Order: sequence, then C-alpha cells, then structure tokens
Amino acid sequence: MRRLAERTTTGVLVFAVYLLFSAFSGRWAVWAPDELLAGALIALLVGWFTGPLVWERGGWRLLQPQRWVLFLLYLVGPFLYAMARANLDVAWRVITGRINPGIVRFNPGLRTDFGRTFLANSITLTPGTLTLDVDDGSGDFFVHWINVTDPSPSADKVCGPFPAWARRVAE
Repeated sequence: MRRLAERTTTGVLVFAVYLLFSAFSGRWAVWAPDELLAGALIALLVGWFTGPLVWERGGWRLLQPQRWVLFLLYLVGPFLYAMARANLDVAWRVITGRINPGIVRFNPGLRTDFGRTFLANSITLTPGTLTLDVDDGSGDFFVHWINVTDPSPSADKVCGPFPAWARRVAE
C-alpha cells in the first residue's frame, strides 16, 4: 500500500508540474483535451517507475517549504555574491596572467547524494572552479581550481559558504 501511495503522489506531482509548464497551450481553453490525456498518462508512467526510488532516498524532504525558502535565499544571497566576485577574480587573473591552476581534494562533510550534487553544481557554476569528481565512499570532492595556493585546502577555502548552505537546504 505504501508503494502505491508513493507512486500516486509522485505521479500527481509530475502531472501538476506538467500542467504548470503547459498552461495556455490549448486553442480555446487553458489545456487541450489530448494534451491533458497525454500528460496524465506520462505522469502516471513516471510516477509508477520513479516513485519508490524518489521516496526511498528521502525525496519528501525536497517538498518542505522551508527548504524552498532557504534555496531562494541562497540563490539571491551567497551564491549571487560569490558568482559576481568569482567573475571579477577570473577576469583579473586572465588580464594579469596570474593563474596557478590545479586539482585539489577536500571533504565538505555532506552525507546525502542531493547535498553533494547541490554543492557540485554550485562549485561548477562559479567561474574559476569545476567539480571533476566526487568519491562516493569518502565524499571527497576533486575540483579544478584556477588559483591553487594550498595543495590540501579546506572546503571553505575553495568554495566559501557553499557546503554550509548545501547542508541547510539539502540535508
């Protein structure tokens, strides 16, 4: 019974997202009848096959409103600031030629796959850094950094407040 509820809930959520993205696509109405039918069938299939997987790994946490608020605060606060600062830093390094690129390894202490993915994407989207690999066993990150000053840096040195925010939002 639990698996059926997980599959149904996932299907309903997928269908709601579909309705949101396809709003006003019908000719005389908000949605065309054939689009509604196709969307419902696809949502049921997606819910059936992915529902247990999503809920087994703690996907319900992503539905909590406080996580969405924290995510939005992260985007307009620390992430936007770090992005602007990194853009200026990379531009300055390109103009002056003062780069010391290398690959560094650090462990941010994140436990969940979603937290690690959140952090890896934040690092990669910031100019001057690129996440190359994440060791599944130890949770170590391998990051290409434009200016390596310490061969064994801490997570804060490479990506600033990103690991703390990844913990708040994703774990």
